[in-house]
Amino acid sequence: MSGGVRRVLVTGAAGRIGRAVLDLLADQGIAAAALVLDDPGDLPADLVVAGDATDPAAVRAALKGADAVIHLAAIPTPERDPAEKVFAVNTQATFTVLEQAGLAGVRQACVASSQAAGGLAFASRELHPAYAPVDHDLPSQAEDPYALSKLVDELTAETMARRHGMSVVSLRLPYVGGVDERLRAFAAACAADPGLHARGLWAYLEVRDAARACVLALGVPGPGARTVLVAAPTTLVPHATEELMRRYHPTTELRAPLPGRTVPIDLSRSAGLLGFTARFVL
Repeated sequence: MSGGVRRVLVTGAAGRIGRAVLDLLADQGIAAAALVLDDPGDLPADLVVAGDATDPAAVRAALKGADAVIHLAAIPTPERDPAEKVFAVNTQATFTVLEQAGLAGVRQACVASSQAAGGLAFASRELHPAYAPVDHDLPSQAEDPYALSKLVDELTAETMARRHGMSVVSLRLPYVGGVDERLRAFAAACAADPGLHARGLWAYLEVRDAARACVLALGVPGPGARTVLVAAPTTLVPHATEELMRRYHPTTELRAPLPGRTVPIDLSRSAGLLGFTARFVL
């Protein structure tokens, strides 16, 4: 499942997905180190380094003994910080983590990208994908600093794969949450008003599935960089997907049938490359 990985550095380890990754690694008997801004004191890792993922010294300290990296540390939205900070922090952190990992001999890495890289999520106006199911070839319409930072992160992954002979998988994650932590409540709100998540194409991923996708990404052989769309196979709303697309994305060309609640995202690469299918489905 993890390609023979023995020790993993998890950045952003105190976050929603980071904690789930640490729990999964512990369940699999894989040692973990954690890089966090502030140590919460309860992380299941045998090394916790309090530091910034943009700081090479902190990253080097956290990489001690690691043979793989799952990079999750980022400013997760452009809505609370200045645009310059969102872009600079996210791109510098990804460059720094992958550069230091490559220099340390690490050859397996997973980077958290986002489906927001397509441009819809945080745009200042309503945007629509050119076609659906959305796939990896769909041109981005990014116009916000978070989406741009994730596109640059994916380019950084490609560069580091060439520079260091690494395997780097960038996961384009959708809305992620625990079933009882926030998914059920968000699903209920979107059932009442599907427009709330139209920009996210009604996609979601339960946090334990997100963690499993991250760990599976470490088993992809290298060298090379791949960007992979991951999501649950169905939407989180009790409405027919094709009807939702016609209502909220009327200019989008439907290139394949989307029966029932099928998520309008091409998940073939996550199934074929990672062997991933979501297990926790609403």
